[in-house]
Amino acid sequence: MGNVHKHNHSHKNAKKNGQKDGQKDSKPAHQAHGHDHNHYHSHGVNSKNQSRMALAAVLTGTFMVVEFIGGILSGSLALMADAGHMLTDFAALSLAWLAFRIAKRPADWKHTFGFDRFSIVVAFVNGLALFFVAGMIVWEAIKRIGQPIEVMGKPMLIVATLGLLVNITVFFIIISGDKDNLNIRSAALHVLGDLLGSVAAIGAAIVILLTGWMPADLLMSVFVAVIILRSAWYIVLEAGHILMEGTPKGLDRRTISADMHAQFPEIVHVDHIHAWSISQERPMITLEAIIQKEYDIEDTASAIKTRLHDRFGVEHATVEVNKKRRHGPREK
Repeated sequence: MGNVHKHNHSHKNAKKNGQKDGQKDSKPAHQAHGHDHNHYHSHGVNSKNQSRMALAAVLTGTFMVVEFIGGILSGSLALMADAGHMLTDFAALSLAWLAFRIAKRPADWKHTFGFDRFSIVVAFVNGLALFFVAGMIVWEAIKRIGQPIEVMGKPMLIVATLGLLVNITVFFIIISGDKDNLNIRSAALHVLGDLLGSVAAIGAAIVILLTGWMPADLLMSVFVAVIILRSAWYIVLEAGHILMEGTPKGLDRRTISADMHAQFPEIVHVDHIHAWSISQERPMITLEAIIQKEYDIEDTASAIKTRLHDRFGVEHATVEVNKKRRHGPREK
């Protein structure tokens, strides 16, 4: 992860800006409001991730052409299916590289949270693309059932073996990056599906060489499609959850509320807990706490943010602290 930048903004209404020392506040103490905001900008983007994606995209794109030509010459649908999957791999890796590049741009007045979310959009699009590719493979296999095509086993085996070596290389290049990054994971799943597709093509080629049973090519191509669909489902599900501002894993509002009460005896009530994430590396929380009148607002807010960071891994928390009214927590 990149550098973490922390900005503290504390607003204490018990003493207004410009108020002289010794001057009394016109507001009762129990109505004072403290807003203490920590803004952490933790970018899970680094030059190594970007360069890994660039190298992986070049290797994948180059062999995609080789495999597609090999599929045409050998008549193998499994090879052409794998080449089609490599095409989506190439697009996915290129988009992932672009996402890392864009995510490095600093936040501006139009995009105050920066551009990290772009990588989630890319992961979501890649997942949808996988559904399309899987559908095309299955459709082509269905069309071939009634019109069997002679498959040349030896060229198919050679190309599939080379494809397996390339996919293994690309896979290890990618997983050497940040494994928690959804963009890295979606790209790795693309390549893993393609790697298994190469294994399936090798298996089909061996069966054809040993037995001459041509349907093995169709069965293996459908097997590849199933692998692709499984990868697509998990990527779309997770990316969609983030895009819908879903609660990140481990940030159940009930757990957070219980933890705040257990850790801070001064807290009377915790409410308005909202948790979401810009990307997997940037979870965020906002909450409001009501405390006993004798405790300090800013000290409590700072302690709450520290607890959120240490216990829940939240590096961006917006905390509002108010003092208890005479007759219990203030109305919502």
